[in-house]
Amino acid sequence: MELGLAIAFIGVAISVFLAGTGSSIGIGAAGRAAAGVLTEKPERYVTNLILVALPSTQGIYGLVGAFFIMFNLGAFAGEMVMISWYDGIIILAAGVAMGFSGLFSGIHQGRVCAAGIQMAAKRPEMSIKAGVMYAVMVELYALFGLVIQIVMVLKGVNWAAYTG
Repeated sequence: MELGLAIAFIGVAISVFLAGTGSSIGIGAAGRAAAGVLTEKPERYVTNLILVALPSTQGIYGLVGAFFIMFNLGAFAGEMVMISWYDGIIILAAGVAMGFSGLFSGIHQGRVCAAGIQMAAKRPEMSIKAGVMYAVMVELYALFGLVIQIVMVLKGVNWAAYTG
């Protein structure tokens, strides 16, 4: 039973690590673009800040998914649920799904936001219409990863077998 719990916690770590990595790379790409624009147009700070912050949500989704798993495992209740290795692998797969969707969407959302920042420097009226809207389209795939993670944990694991 302890093996299942160890496997599940690897899934928790993957969810946070990969999604957080995607966010940090994405924020870095958007931040570099914003720094370049702000040297010449400091009045664009607020719009740029929104576009720089958008890739941070992937890391948040990875963290939310990890807390959801830990809550279901009883990590905050004082007594952990000892799950089977099979259920541990399901939770690992859920963490991988969220982690990789967060990793890749965070990186690509940062690139889209960087392009939006550069576009808004020349055409400020397009910052929300194009910059934010295109970034939100990439965001959707991180949300899909979180939804799949939650569904896999709720429906894939036989939690009734562990309640007494």
